[in-house]
Amino acid sequence: MSTDRLNIDGHTRIFGLIGNPVGHTMSPVIHNTLAAYYGHNLIYGAFPVADDPVKAVEGAYALGIGGLNVTVPHKSAVIPALVETDDFAFKIGAVNTLVRMDEKGGYKGYNTDMPGLYRAMCQEDITIAGETVVILGAGGAARAVAMMTASKGAVRVSVLNRTVSKAEAIVKEITALYPDCQMCAGSIYDLHDLPEEKFLCIQATSTGMSPHADQAVIEDGAFYERIHTGFDLVYNPYDTKFMQLVRQAGGKAYNGLNMLLYQGVVAYELWNDMQVGEEAVSLVRRRLKEEMGL
Repeated sequence: MSTDRLNIDGHTRIFGLIGNPVGHTMSPVIHNTLAAYYGHNLIYGAFPVADDPVKAVEGAYALGIGGLNVTVPHKSAVIPALVETDDFAFKIGAVNTLVRMDEKGGYKGYNTDMPGLYRAMCQEDITIAGETVVILGAGGAARAVAMMTASKGAVRVSVLNRTVSKAEAIVKEITALYPDCQMCAGSIYDLHDLPEEKFLCIQATSTGMSPHADQAVIEDGAFYERIHTGFDLVYNPYDTKFMQLVRQAGGKAYNGLNMLLYQGVVAYELWNDMQVGEEAVSLVRRRLKEEMGL
């Protein structure tokens, strides 16, 4: 269990991230720290892919790349290049982790974002089963969050967005898959139809992300008084405006750093057929915070 840098040789397995842009990524910190900790002879880098991600995936397989992470804007576009897609990733319609399957001549796609979010919530003792959930946003992340919370037993999920039709499309789709969960759509400008009881709120937009740290998708203080726990998928800044508003109203607030951490951990586990221990997770968390200057 060394934390020293590994030597690179002819047996070193290569992994990496494809997307555009990739210069800001924290993923190398996660995977190279885990590789050093466990003594695995692998190295992880970042590969900017502006267009044609299908060719990029095919080329990576031909070069013997052990596995890839995929970030925006290619999480859906890479799917035609895969020989198989995990059932949950297929339902979400997006993959972020590719696992090499030499017996099938290609990669299998997984989505570790939502398992990562779920593990991050469990780590903070946040319960989803039996919970009332409000999701802010109706993009790809919000859609995945809606599916994850419904699949984990939330009794009611409300999706709020500026463009209500986008929220309604998510609600229609998730209701068909998980009919036991009460789904509803609404506008962030009209909060009258929200559940009366306090709820878990997941902020799934990019609003408040650095350098726009002074923004929140909803500013109404009355809204935050109804949140018992707020979880922001944004991790930079570490303390978002959404989180500040939740705490000011008396709720608990968490950011997306642990989601980032655990989605990487799940990917590492898939690539190496293993379980990452909490000591290693704690080390990676410290390294991420150091990288962020925290």
